[in-house]
Amino acid sequence: MPEGHLVHRYADEQHEALAGRVVRATSPQGRFDARPYDGRVVEGVEALGKHLLYRVEDAPPIHVHLGMQGLFLRYDDPAAEPRRGTRLRLATGEAAFDLIAPARCEPMDERALAALRAATGPDPLRNDTDRTEAVRRLLAARTAVGAAVLDQSVWSGVGNAWRAELLFLTGLDPGARDIGAEAAGRLWDAAVRYLALGRDAGQVVSDPGAPDERWVYKRERCRRCAAAVRIWTLASRTAYACPADQHLHAL
Repeated sequence: MPEGHLVHRYADEQHEALAGRVVRATSPQGRFDARPYDGRVVEGVEALGKHLLYRVEDAPPIHVHLGMQGLFLRYDDPAAEPRRGTRLRLATGEAAFDLIAPARCEPMDERALAALRAATGPDPLRNDTDRTEAVRRLLAARTAVGAAVLDQSVWSGVGNAWRAELLFLTGLDPGARDIGAEAAGRLWDAAVRYLALGRDAGQVVSDPGAPDERWVYKRERCRRCAAAVRIWTLASRTAYACPADQHLHAL
């Protein structure tokens, strides 16, 4: 599933290309009613955790969640033939964006949109996020930190790869509990910094000096100390941790 850094990258690219422009909206697959959006101006595209929201004049917002298989393709030739299975195409005179195999692609009224915002935790990549609220939600989760950060109502946009790498960077074992406000704040600050690097690079970046490397995620040995990486299941996802560099109690 695309994590928050990629969803924000999609939002930034599409906002730049579409906002303020009249779009030709179609559903080549036929599974989305694009007629209310065709020939209208896109007012903006934003990311909210793993959700994408499209504002179009005089039409309900469009809500997209990519799920496990969803993706976007960009064509610099808006007349290019869409790939089979394209749920939604948004095209201007300069480019077309094709949405393929999303988990959700739906119109959303303002009440449903407000409910989505209320149910979504602080997003490390949004400028309107409150750090204090992010720390409060993490501490209020009362569960292992590795489970809490995957809960999109606690923090939004963090997936399994970021969980592994951010917890390594802050020296916390995924199974740690009651980590305290100082450690929760350090973890949040790491998420803000590194997810921004990932958004700009288009991939998980946990070491700016070696952007293609990971510390523990999907590794047999820790890249820092060479200890065997501990691998187990936590919150229904595979967890990774270095037994030497990560601890059950905040330091």
